[in-house]
Amino acid sequence: MTYNAPVQDMIFVLEDLCDLEGVAALPGLEDATPDMVRAILEEAAKYAGQVLAPMNRAGDLAGLKFADGEVTTPAEWKPAYQTLVEMGWNSPAADPEHGGMGLPQVVNACVQEMFQGANMAFQLCPMLTQGAIEAIEGYASDDLKHAYLPKLVTGEWTGTMNLTEPQAGSDLAAVRSKAVPEGDHYLVSGQKIFITYGEHDLAENIVHLVLARLPDAPSGVKGISLFVVPKFLVNADGSLGQRNDVRCVSIEHKLGIHASPTCTLAFGDEGGATGYLVGEPNRGLEYMFAMMNNARLNVGIQGIGVSEHATQTAVAYAMERRQGKPADGANGETIIGHPDVRRMLAVMRARTDAARGVALRAARSLDFATRSEDAALRAAHQRRVDLLIPIVKGWATEMSVETASLGVQVHGGMGYVEETGAAQHLRDARITTIYEGTTGIQALDLVGRKILRDGGAAAGELVDEMRATANAGGESAALASEAADLIEETVAWLLAQEPKTALASASNVLEVFGLCAGAWVMADAARAASARIEAGQDSGHLRAKLRLARVYASHVLPRARACRDVATAGTEAILDLPAADLLVEA
Repeated sequence: MTYNAPVQDMIFVLEDLCDLEGVAALPGLEDATPDMVRAILEEAAKYAGQVLAPMNRAGDLAGLKFADGEVTTPAEWKPAYQTLVEMGWNSPAADPEHGGMGLPQVVNACVQEMFQGANMAFQLCPMLTQGAIEAIEGYASDDLKHAYLPKLVTGEWTGTMNLTEPQAGSDLAAVRSKAVPEGDHYLVSGQKIFITYGEHDLAENIVHLVLARLPDAPSGVKGISLFVVPKFLVNADGSLGQRNDVRCVSIEHKLGIHASPTCTLAFGDEGGATGYLVGEPNRGLEYMFAMMNNARLNVGIQGIGVSEHATQTAVAYAMERRQGKPADGANGETIIGHPDVRRMLAVMRARTDAARGVALRAARSLDFATRSEDAALRAAHQRRVDLLIPIVKGWATEMSVETASLGVQVHGGMGYVEETGAAQHLRDARITTIYEGTTGIQALDLVGRKILRDGGAAAGELVDEMRATANAGGESAALASEAADLIEETVAWLLAQEPKTALASASNVLEVFGLCAGAWVMADAARAASARIEAGQDSGHLRAKLRLARVYASHVLPRARACRDVATAGTEAILDLPAADLLVEA
């Protein structure tokens, strides 16, 4: 399962679509020059291609061993993780004050796509640690920061997020775990399920961020607090103390990501796990969203990485496999000459490139939202981040499943055989639409919290930028113009509906936004490629950008029109359907 990180395309997107120079002008990011970023991405690409990708298949086959509460990862995992730590790849965007590289979020997004694309099951561990770092860095006391951040940043310790309970899946208001005050700490008890890398053998300590309720907490989400609960307690001098009262009682047997442990954790079976309050009481859900937003953006990027790998696998196979007689070809030529195979590969590549552009623009806005000295600019970019994260998470992951499925189809019967690797991409991609909030939850967030709540203001700002792309002219102007029209029409319809009707249309609205945001990116990419070509920088990659924009316009964006029509005209049929109509009588 070879994997070549798409460094050339990433640099093009950073420089031409994400204003890398503007990002590097932000306070604290002055070292992110184009030359420095290129060097960093090239080094990350080597680690992804030479270390992570070769062990992806082996990890899938070996899976995990679980005995006596201990998880053993595949043999290749520990040395690869040690290399990750030594090279500083654990948390590239973390503050240098705590040992991080201090990279822009938009550059870190590129690194994460490479690592997730090369080996998703492995990279899930550092991904969750990055979220834990953000939560502690943003909300914990100085004492907790001093005790936990340095080793989380280096990767000597790893982090998890503990939300879900057996009775409380996506409904966090139903969380029952408890935290009772005990001197300078709390005794935490309860059970958490679906905890990624909740137990493993890669690092000497695991720092769990746990949602729980104080004894006097109000009911619902307003009564949830956040606690740091380490696997091993930390002594005053930073050394590890005794084992805390937290145990892994089981791991899940899953469709994909076989080498990533998904754990059930029991806290407090022997009296209470020692935990430390993060920030203020009863504000835990607010703090946890720091981790959740990081994770949602990264899961969307994860889907893009898997989509990229699936596309590369399919293209490589199509260029080698000889079957039948392609149109206008001769017997014995490879199947990439068959028009329908070429269609599938073109759609896979166009959608993956579009999603990458949308995700990186979201990450760029995250940089401006957190670092710009202009308050109005910070607020505008925060609105853009809030709007784009559910789109990146929901649309890009659904896209990855479809792309990986097309990859299986390109392989034909061999795609259904595990040895080719095509099936693993499909199995691994499937979870991305589910964890950190299902696609339906992302759609409800987009419609309810991001469009209806502000009366479509943030969506209108996005439409304005799409119009600017269209008004700049060029071959791709029509692509951007139609995308702007579709979003504008969809938002206008939403704002005129009763809440129940609007929310029933949410998943189709999400698809409209994703497809149209992708069209905007592809239109800008074509315009930038044309400008470079006119300036004498002609290349195969730039020519491909022009052709892929045409593929997107003819084979991808039309789906947005259908989703717009379903959203605006098909909701009543769903709301009027009684549950009894779905049953089969005996």
